[in-house]
Amino acid sequence: MMKNERFPYYLANRTIGESSQYLEVTDKYSGELAAKVPMADPAEIEQAIAAAVNAARPMRQMKSYERQAVLTHCVDRLTERAEEFAQTLTIEVGKPIKDARGEVGRTIDTFRRAAEESVRIYGEVLPLDVSPRAQSHTGMWKRLPVGPCTFITAFNFPLLLAAHKIGPALAAGCPFILKPAPDTPLTSMMLGEILAETNLPKDAFSIFPCTNEDAGSLVTDERIKLLSFTGSNAVGWKLKSIAGKKKVVLEMGGNAACIIDSDWDIDDAVERVVIGGFYQSGQTCISVQRVLVHDSIYEQFRNKLVMKVRELKVGNPKEEDTFIGPMISEREASRVATWMNEAKAAGAKFLCGGDRNGLLVEPAVIENLPRNQALWCNEAFGPLVLLEPFSGFDEALRSINDSRFGLQAGVFTRDLYRAQKAWDELEVGGVIIGDIPSWRVDHMPYGGVKNSGFGREGLRFAIQDMTEIRLMVVRTP
Repeated sequence: MMKNERFPYYLANRTIGESSQYLEVTDKYSGELAAKVPMADPAEIEQAIAAAVNAARPMRQMKSYERQAVLTHCVDRLTERAEEFAQTLTIEVGKPIKDARGEVGRTIDTFRRAAEESVRIYGEVLPLDVSPRAQSHTGMWKRLPVGPCTFITAFNFPLLLAAHKIGPALAAGCPFILKPAPDTPLTSMMLGEILAETNLPKDAFSIFPCTNEDAGSLVTDERIKLLSFTGSNAVGWKLKSIAGKKKVVLEMGGNAACIIDSDWDIDDAVERVVIGGFYQSGQTCISVQRVLVHDSIYEQFRNKLVMKVRELKVGNPKEEDTFIGPMISEREASRVATWMNEAKAAGAKFLCGGDRNGLLVEPAVIENLPRNQALWCNEAFGPLVLLEPFSGFDEALRSINDSRFGLQAGVFTRDLYRAQKAWDELEVGGVIIGDIPSWRVDHMPYGGVKNSGFGREGLRFAIQDMTEIRLMVVRTP
């Protein structure tokens, strides 16, 4: 399909096809060079920031129906080019083709929801006559775009994560600069091609890869009014520390946990944990990592889970029946393998999997893992789940909370009061009852607490961050 193809990047709505430095993108399964993308240099990054500043007023002045038309065009063109985008995701991410098609579908739905939200960014009439001194005053407020935004995305969902930032920005009327992950820039460039077909104001968007060093001004420049970052914990907090006065939204890692209570159907829980733990080789921040199973059903659950995991096909992501494709890089595959070897040395029991062949890591089910091990304490971001029995529900809740992270948690229980207690007490951004923490619909408020970040994605909630309230008070003499 794709062989050493050249992809332009976008600077102030215009294509840039040449550069002194190129980013090489490999096919993550074959290791072959798939494409080259020119990289922006510091002078071009300055042009992008200045362009976004110039576009702030015309973007703010766009009518709701005009913003909606841009977003609807994205829906239509993504639908027309869905298979092209899916095949590109399979190459640049190593994502199994069925999962790649799923990401494209979710991206289309995200732009569709953004189009809907673009015409319902409401304000309020605010009664002020709460005391005699304010009896002649009435208040009203509305939301206005914050202005130029910087978006930095991660490699694992390069198209969908871009949509979660671009969609609400266009709905709100914010110009933006998107820096995609260096491993996976191609679908972002293709999205830029679609945006360039629209009637967005001049200078409204830039999408380009650049070095991390050159990207510093995208974070520190005070002309940028919002930074939205999705990626690693260490990088996110560092960016926040240098971002200055701008708004910052961080969506970072987790080590998501599931509780399987004694009253839940074991086969259903096994099926869902297999998906949550091994989908996309576990390279998602809400991948099921820790599984706490009631001791009365622990043995049955463990045996059935191991049997199912052993059946998963590992290999070429372009084949329709592949479930586990390659990890994103040699570095990441090596890190996961190292952590697993450390776990074995510490006495953890591997019930299946754990071997590595290049970027392919066999899916592993692990028990008896000491809690001081990296696989328990950190975000594994690989194809593995950790099993642990529990006897009391409160004990399981405390175990989930015993983490530096807090993104989402899953609780398989039919007990209404336990579900309510989990919602009340779990220190996470979202509690999913009867399903895995990996479950997400793209318009719900999504984000975490503790080291998982702050702020929420999901169209309406992201739009709140990308707008600010302006009040008007009217006095009637």
